[in-house]
Amino acid sequence: MRVKKGDNVAVISGKDKGKSGKVLRAIPGLEKVLVESVNVVKRHQRPRKQGEKGQISQMPSPIHVSNVMLICPKCSKPTRVGYRLEGDNKSRACKKCKEII
Repeated sequence: MRVKKGDNVAVISGKDKGKSGKVLRAIPGLEKVLVESVNVVKRHQRPRKQGEKGQISQMPSPIHVSNVMLICPKCSKPTRVGYRLEGDNKSRACKKCKEII
């Protein structure tokens, strides 16, 4: 996957199109990412102890990695990601400004 934990991404399709946020978790096996404040769902929790109240909590749900685009830290625009080989190192590069990410 071209997106890693900690990257800033922009959502390019779906109900949250236009939003951006930080990747909290990448799930390569499912090709999904968890982005903060994007695709937020409500979960109902039962009371655990006697006298405690149940609650409704909001948490982000994973979205497919094809629906997000990496925001380049140099040019701060959503961009596609390429790779560049320098000796034995393989690094990600921005397709717009050609800078290493």
